[in-house]
Amino acid sequence: MAKTKVTAEEALAFHLEPTPGKFEIKATVPMTTQRDLSLAYSPGVAVPCEAIAADPATVYDYTNKGNLVAVISNGTAVLGLGNLGALGSKPVMEGKAVLFKRFADVNSIDIELDTEDPDAFCQAVRLMGPTFGGINLEDIKAPECFIIEQRLKEEMDIPVFHDDQHGTAVICAAGLINALHISGKKIEDCKIVLNGAGAAGIACIELLKSMGAKHDNCITCDTKGVIYQGRTEGMNQWKSAHAVKTDLRTLEDAMKGADVFLGVSAKGAVTPEMVASMNDDPVIFAMANPDPEITPEEAHAVRADAIVATGRSDYPNQVNNVLGFPYLFRGALDIHARAINDEMKIACAEALAELAREDVPDEVDMAYGRKLSFGRDYIIPTPFDPRLIYRIPPAVAKAGMDTGVARRPIIDIDGYEESLKSRMDPTASILRGLNARARNAQSRMIFAEGDDPRVLRAAVNYQRSGFGKALVVGREADVKAKLEAAGLGDAVREIEVVNAKNTRYLETYTDFMYDRLQRKGFDRHDVFKLAARDRHVFAALMLQHGHGDALVTGATRKSAHVLQLINHVIDASTENGAVGVTALLHNGRIVLIADTLVHEWPDENDLANIAERAAGVARHMGLEPRVAFVSFSTFGYPVSERAEKMHLAPQVLDGRGVDFEYEGEMTVDVALNTKAQDSYPFQRLTGPANILVVPARHSASISTKLMQEMADATVIGPILSGVDHSIQICSTGSTANDILNMAIMAACKVG
Repeated sequence: MAKTKVTAEEALAFHLEPTPGKFEIKATVPMTTQRDLSLAYSPGVAVPCEAIAADPATVYDYTNKGNLVAVISNGTAVLGLGNLGALGSKPVMEGKAVLFKRFADVNSIDIELDTEDPDAFCQAVRLMGPTFGGINLEDIKAPECFIIEQRLKEEMDIPVFHDDQHGTAVICAAGLINALHISGKKIEDCKIVLNGAGAAGIACIELLKSMGAKHDNCITCDTKGVIYQGRTEGMNQWKSAHAVKTDLRTLEDAMKGADVFLGVSAKGAVTPEMVASMNDDPVIFAMANPDPEITPEEAHAVRADAIVATGRSDYPNQVNNVLGFPYLFRGALDIHARAINDEMKIACAEALAELAREDVPDEVDMAYGRKLSFGRDYIIPTPFDPRLIYRIPPAVAKAGMDTGVARRPIIDIDGYEESLKSRMDPTASILRGLNARARNAQSRMIFAEGDDPRVLRAAVNYQRSGFGKALVVGREADVKAKLEAAGLGDAVREIEVVNAKNTRYLETYTDFMYDRLQRKGFDRHDVFKLAARDRHVFAALMLQHGHGDALVTGATRKSAHVLQLINHVIDASTENGAVGVTALLHNGRIVLIADTLVHEWPDENDLANIAERAAGVARHMGLEPRVAFVSFSTFGYPVSERAEKMHLAPQVLDGRGVDFEYEGEMTVDVALNTKAQDSYPFQRLTGPANILVVPARHSASISTKLMQEMADATVIGPILSGVDHSIQICSTGSTANDILNMAIMAACKVG
C-alpha cells in the first residue's frame, strides 16, 4: 500500500479552512422563539439546577456531562515532536477530540494547561471535574505523567485515562492474546522483553503482568540497557518496579530465547541477529513511530515464523490506539463510571482479540482489497471494522459493573448493543472504506482538465494521499504556473503532465477515432483536430487505449457536453445503458438519486434499468439496495398520467426477478420514513429506501441541488454507471475536494 504524503501547505490549509480549527459546538435543542430561550436559560433553567443540587446523580440526566470527555495536555511530549508547550499542542488535542466523536460519538473538548508543575496541573484538572464524564490525558512527558495520572485517579470520581500509556497497552495486549493463541503459548510461560521504559512501555508491561505474565520473565530495557536490581544510573521509581535479578545487561543479551519483544523505543533498535536469537514463533511488536524498531520485511527475512505488528497503517497488524480509547470511554460513560480500571482495560483487549478471530465483514475486505482472516497477518481488528462500536463498549461496561465502578449499571445489555449500532454515522465508514479501496487499487488517474486550479489541487492530493499516479492533461508551462500560484510549486515534479505534443500515441488515437466516426460525418482532419485539441476527447482516448486506468472530468464544462465528447471515443449514451447516480450524504444518512445525468425522460423500461444500475452502485459502496420509484403520488393516488410509468417500472422488475428490494410509485416521505410506510402495510420495503429513482432528469437536478443548498448535504456525483471504462463526470461547481471524491469513485470502479 502506498505511503501518504502530507505537505506543510496542505496541513495548514486543512486547519485553516473552512474555519480555523477542527470542530464547533452546536445546540441540540430549539433556540428560535422567546419561549425556547426562557426554557434554555432563565427562568426555566432554574428547575434542573435545583434538581441537581438536591440529587447530584441527576446531573447525568439534565446535562451533557455523561457524554463529555476533556482531552487535557500541557504539551510536554507532543507526538514525536517533544516539548512544544500548551499552545503548540492544541491542534493535536483538537484532533483527539474529533476522533472521540468520529469513532464513538463521544463529545469531547480539548483543554491545554500552561504549566509543567504536576501540582498545579492536578489542581486545575481536579477543579474541572464537575464538567466532565471523563478525562483523557495526552502528550505529557514521563515521569510527570505517572504522578499526574495516579493523583488524579485518587482525587477524582470520574475516569482518568492517560492514552499514551494505556491506549497502547490495551491494543498491544489484544494483539498478544492472539499471537500467543496462534503460537500455542501461555502468557505465564513467556519470556517477554520490553525496549523503551517510558509511559507506553511501562503501561504495556504492567497490563501484561496483570494478565498473568510473571515478573521474573519480563526484562525491561531502556537506552542504558537492562533494568536490573541494583542499577542506579538513569533510574526512577517506575523503572525500579520492573527491575529483575539478572546478569543480562544489553538488549542483545535479553533477546536470546525471548518469546515476545515489545518495542516503544526508536527506529532500528532491533537487528536481524537479535530476531534470529529469539525462541520459536517469536512475537515482535515493533511499535516505534513513524519507523519501527525493525521492519516486518527485515524480521521475516531471518524468521519466517515471526508474528510481527507495528504502529504503521501500511503494514499488517497495526497497533492503533483508535481501536481502544473511543470504545473504552464509550463503555465507561454509559455506566457513569467512577474510573477505568485494569479489568475494563483487559475486557477491552479480550473483546478486540475475540473480534479478530471472527469472520470479517465484506465491507472490511472491500476496504483492504483482500480477504482478511485470522492468522499471522491479522491478529488485531482494523479501524474500519463496523462491529467495534457495538462489541467493545458492552464488554468494557460489563467489566465496570462487575468491579463496582458503575454508578448506573446497564440492565438490558442486548438493548444497549442495539442502541450502539444505530449511534454511528454510516456515511463516514462508507467513505473510509472507499478511500482504502482506492489506495489498494493504485489506479493511474487521468485528470482531463489540467487548466483548472481545482483539478490540479485534486490531482496533487490524489497522488500525495497514496491513491496512485496522477496523469494531468494540460500544457506543462500552464500547469507549472497554476500550481505555483496555488502554493504547490514542488508538486510539478510529482505529477505527470500529458498532452498531444508530448505523447507518442497521437497517430494511434487518430486512427482509432477515424474508424469510429468516418461514417458519422467526420473526415480525418476533423478527427485529428478533436484528438489533438480537445482535452476531454484526448483523455478518453488515453483511457480507451489503457494509458490510464480511470478518468475524471466535467469540472469546466457542462456534463451533457462532456458526455457528448466522450461518446466520440467510448460508448457512454442512453442506448448503451449509461446511467448517472448521485449520492447525497446528510445527517448520517446516505441516499442515492438516479438518473441524474443521462436520461432526459425515461420510460418504465429505462426506469427499471436505472434501478438495476443504481443497485449496483449501492453495493459497490457497501449498501444493501432498497429502491423506491418516487413520484408525487403514492400507489395510484392522486391519479396522473405522468405518474403512470413510475407505477409500471416495479412491474418490469417483477418480470426480471432482481435480487434487491424495490417498491413504487410513492412520495419521498413514504420512501424515506418508516412511520409513513406503516400506513401501507402491503408495501414491500423492509426499511427506508436508500435509492430514489426519479421520473426525469429535471426532478433529479432539482432534488439534489435543493438538498445541497438548503440542507448543506454532501453531494457525490453524478456517478457514471453502465460504461465499460471507469469514468466520473463532476459538476462545474465542484470544489477540489469534490473532484478528489469523484477520482476515488473512479479508482474504486464504482458503477
